[in-house]
Amino acid sequence: MELLTQPWTAEEAQWLLSEYISGFLFYAGLVYFTFEIGRYLWLKQMSWTWVGDAVTNFLTFIAYPFVSQLLGAAFFITLFFYAYENWALVTIPVNVYTIVLAVILADFVYYWEHRFMHMTGIGWMTHTVHHSSPEFNISVAYRFGPLDGFFPWFFHFPLVLLGFHPLLVFGAEVFVQAYQAILHTEAIPKLHRWIEKVFNTPSHHRVHHGSNPQYCDKNYAGIFIIWDKMFGTFEPEEEKVIYGITRPLNSVNPLVVFGHGFPRLWAQLKKSKTPSQFIGYLFRPPGWEPS
Repeated sequence: MELLTQPWTAEEAQWLLSEYISGFLFYAGLVYFTFEIGRYLWLKQMSWTWVGDAVTNFLTFIAYPFVSQLLGAAFFITLFFYAYENWALVTIPVNVYTIVLAVILADFVYYWEHRFMHMTGIGWMTHTVHHSSPEFNISVAYRFGPLDGFFPWFFHFPLVLLGFHPLLVFGAEVFVQAYQAILHTEAIPKLHRWIEKVFNTPSHHRVHHGSNPQYCDKNYAGIFIIWDKMFGTFEPEEEKVIYGITRPLNSVNPLVVFGHGFPRLWAQLKKSKTPSQFIGYLFRPPGWEPS
């Protein structure tokens, strides 16, 4: 809590996010990944394609922060601090209760951010990278698209306007992301039914990564699966999950994986005959066509 009461500059916050937190998440993922490697070797499910896919996943994670800087991460961090100091409705004190509240609200915001990434052409253009892997292990959690760091700023900005300290908002968002990361595994079966009712679990998130028709665009939750149950996007894991996207990429080339969403969206935009069609391809669900 002392970190949030001392005066922080936007530049210091940017360093904390880009250097310390990103590095921690990367190395924590590598530690867990060693366990997964051992598991796949034991099950004799390891292949060179699996290895290539995992390497590509971590390479996209390395490229992702550089792209975020180019997309104005420093600007948004500065904006968050300026808004907190000048536009916030109130100044919410930092204590155990408000930290819990910030995490719950950040998780609620994440649900809608995540749903936006799936249900709009412009969001799917970048988020398709994360879903394009035909595998499901902890390395997939680090498979980021080039604009995955851009859209969250707009969804989390209202929390700062409500009066939450920017570092608390950033920390809550990172906590949600870190929780999400550990869900990317086949090693953990379904948990106790009461846990499955309230929390997002590996079982629920396996569904989210499925290309099976009944699994597409389901289970957007970060920590609490109750959001999906409230807003009609929940689907339990029943039949075997087929991972990946409905138009498989069939490549482990990191450049192809990292950028494949752009030409796919551009091919749709070129078909636009009117401004409304152009906007439709950007903000209607992927695959939308004019009636």
